[in-house]
Amino acid sequence: MSKKNDYIVGLDIGTTKICCIIGEKNPDGKIDIIGLGQYPSRGLRKGVVINIDSTVESIKNAVEEAEMMAGCEIESVYVGIAGGHINSLNSHGIIAVKGKEVVEKDVDRVIEAAKAIAIPLDREVIHVLPQEYIVDNQDGIKDPLGMAAVRLEAKVHIVTAAVTSAQNIVKCVNKAGLGVQDIVLEQLASSESVLSADEKELGVSMIDIGGGTSDMAIFFQGAIKHTSVLTIAGSQMTNDIAIGLRTPNAEAEIIKHSYGCAFSSLVRADETIEVSSVGGREPKTVSRQILSEIIEARSKEMFDMLDLELTNSGYRDIITSGIVLTGGASAMEGIADLAESVFQCPVRIGTPTGLGGLIDVVNNPMYATSTGLIQYGLRVDKSGKTRQLQGRNMFEKIFSRMRDWAEEFF
Repeated sequence: MSKKNDYIVGLDIGTTKICCIIGEKNPDGKIDIIGLGQYPSRGLRKGVVINIDSTVESIKNAVEEAEMMAGCEIESVYVGIAGGHINSLNSHGIIAVKGKEVVEKDVDRVIEAAKAIAIPLDREVIHVLPQEYIVDNQDGIKDPLGMAAVRLEAKVHIVTAAVTSAQNIVKCVNKAGLGVQDIVLEQLASSESVLSADEKELGVSMIDIGGGTSDMAIFFQGAIKHTSVLTIAGSQMTNDIAIGLRTPNAEAEIIKHSYGCAFSSLVRADETIEVSSVGGREPKTVSRQILSEIIEARSKEMFDMLDLELTNSGYRDIITSGIVLTGGASAMEGIADLAESVFQCPVRIGTPTGLGGLIDVVNNPMYATSTGLIQYGLRVDKSGKTRQLQGRNMFEKIFSRMRDWAEEFF
């Protein structure tokens, strides 16, 4: 049996499903997928926990399934976070370099300076992601360590979340008997799995269409420039199908996966599907074209909103590589064609890459976040900067912040 610290586990707590993937570090320094478990998500809405007991139960079931497949027990996980409460902004920090050259302590200080922005007490910083360093007016530097310098600047991307939402996710995982190694923004995790280094360098926008949220991340010159979360996604499509075809939600979900098409011109006029009715009525036959038009209307609305977000971010002109769609809903037929017509740029569907082991099992956009969490964990593991999270209440958070200030000044 492998040692417990050879395992890295990604837990994607989504609105429609909870997915647990276990990866094992191989001698080449990469990850082999050895276990996968998923279970319908019962206690979340739009990425936010609304029922702790149901969420804990779903987590336990997904984790047990993954442990059985992998033949091991796990202790801690990397967890994805999404939802409308996620906010992000770019910040800038400047410090004077005390010695003759930039050392690790200087880098930490400039990141802290960039992080020193007014954040309400009901929010907490989840990520501080360096974009570039500027050494004595020389910009575009990725790693300033060892450089001779008088002044060091850092441009960073800061992601914040509601304390209570993050705390509830940690609490659910802890109640399921697991530790949380880190909370990771879902689109950041997905980008680890589906984007190539060349795409991140040239400029790319990744859109992760899940069940409750559609998450966008924009990369340029290898760094993350913008993130946003939209609370329209796959579950709204399912709801529209249920109303439009007068069928139960569970049946609408099955119809969406089996016959859904987001670009109605790809559907033949003579194609039909059988739809179950509500209240024990006889099933009815419906044209697949009608189903496609329902999905297309909602998908187009979603892409129009994301297109506006892309324009407002100010980064539309830098996404030379185009757009990468991933997440469960992106596997639907015609979704890339519709996205291309809305965004007016190249679009591809992103599936997990850079993994070994059971790759055929996870070769689907729906596993982008959970496999990405493992790859994020591997990168953090190599850097040696890990942190163990526990559920925190508001008073602990205030005390922690006061202690940080005290350490800074004394």
